[in-house]
Amino acid sequence: MATAKKAAKKAPAKKAAAKKPAAKKAPAKKVAAKKAPAKKPVAKKAAAKKAPAKKAVAKKAPAKKAAKPKTKRAPNPALMKPLTPSAVLAAVVGAAPLARPAATKKIWDYIKKFGLQDKVNKRMINADDKLKVLFGGKSQASMFDLAKFVSAHLK
Repeated sequence: MATAKKAAKKAPAKKAAAKKPAAKKAPAKKVAAKKAPAKKPVAKKAAAKKAPAKKAVAKKAPAKKAAKPKTKRAPNPALMKPLTPSAVLAAVVGAAPLARPAATKKIWDYIKKFGLQDKVNKRMINADDKLKVLFGGKSQASMFDLAKFVSAHLK
């Protein structure tokens, strides 16, 4: 789009440069009056051609958005059900019943509080004594396995 404008501006400039020697023969005022109207319609035609293309694209986009009904996503009630943690998990998150996401969040709070996330590979969690039992004896576990460990210790 910008290159088309530059080309449109450059082309008339070259024509004007070519006609300057001819302007010496004719009066300068008459030549200037003839050139000015010729340049303006070219620019208007180029702008007029581009404007309908933009309008056509704009008309299609709102039609697609209007077709999709927007509804707020509801959480799965099975995930929000309070469950009782096992003794191993209760040592980290507490003995009160809580939902799976809440238990995972409390484990992350524990990990951040004691700085157990690996410094080099942030995906790995270094286990202390409490988390080692939760992780099934592993000294290090991936953050992606955390939900699996939480699910195993909630009833």
